[in-house]
Amino acid sequence: MADEMFVLLGWAWNIDTATRLATRHRARRADIRPLAWARAVIGIDPDHAATVDLARPLLTVTIPGTCTPLVIDGWHRVHRALTTGIHQLPVIHLDADDERACRVRGGEP
Repeated sequence: MADEMFVLLGWAWNIDTATRLATRHRARRADIRPLAWARAVIGIDPDHAATVDLARPLLTVTIPGTCTPLVIDGWHRVHRALTTGIHQLPVIHLDADDERACRVRGGEP
């Protein structure tokens, strides 16, 4: 079975690799309300979203040259939380080295 991927425009990250690397980082709680708009452009399966574990941290990275973290794993959790009135979820932000290690395409090598 192929590794899970998150693809956005010309970028892609291997989520299985990101999940392994995330074990080196601590989760923190973050307000997810600013992410609400993105659900319109991210493919969300509401049936699947209803089954996700909200205790599992979202994974975020910062794309080189930007300063805003991007969720690469957890959009179904974001959807479920927001539709049930939950405004904070645990988040693990991968550092630049880990972002590069799980990036499959996009940006500079």
